[in-house]
Amino acid sequence: MVRPYTVLSCSMSIDGYIDDASDRRLMLSNAADFDRVDALRASCDAILVGATTIRRDDPRLLVRSPARRQERVARGATPSPVKVTVTGDADLDAAARFFTTGAGQKLVYCTSAHAPDAADRLGPVATVVDAGAEASMAWIVADLHVRGIRRLLVEGGERVHTQFLTDDLVDELQLVVAPFFIGDARAPRLVGAGRFRWSPDRAASLAEVRRIGDLVLMRYALSARFAKG
Repeated sequence: MVRPYTVLSCSMSIDGYIDDASDRRLMLSNAADFDRVDALRASCDAILVGATTIRRDDPRLLVRSPARRQERVARGATPSPVKVTVTGDADLDAAARFFTTGAGQKLVYCTSAHAPDAADRLGPVATVVDAGAEASMAWIVADLHVRGIRRLLVEGGERVHTQFLTDDLVDELQLVVAPFFIGDARAPRLVGAGRFRWSPDRAASLAEVRRIGDLVLMRYALSARFAKG
């Protein structure tokens, strides 16, 4: 299968949570790490998040640095990457910042059963793509490649991470650990249950460890394409 080079980027607590169970957004990064992620976003053609992340965090998913936006425009790209989300039931608000911010394209991959409703509600603000009965991540990334996406950044949440990793669709994992615990089973974790390629008998390859203030960044090579990314 031909697909984009894929980077999964996530911040988590020491005990593996990517958020808490409250209504407010939990900050797991510092200013220096936000700038690192901004540079990572600027290097990619598209950013993918799950529908739950849009409903929970209302992210803009834009490149923040004016210099990086200008550099993208100078090489013929949009100021920020294409925004991509995946949804089963199309329960998304057209007024979410995912749709209302940024001039670039927004793609919504939806199951066939809900694609007509999604097109009616989100058609004015996004391109709705019928992704079949199950909206599998393998089909979606192959379709993104057809659409010209060569470098994809995946930013959450738990279900999306699990699907990408269990389907072996990630070339590089960039994982930041924040210096505190959450300790609440109601909160989302980095991944859910699944059959992962990497196990105690087949460990992932650690390519880099970097201190960012009190945070730690770990980069793992998850495919043979890592060095080419």
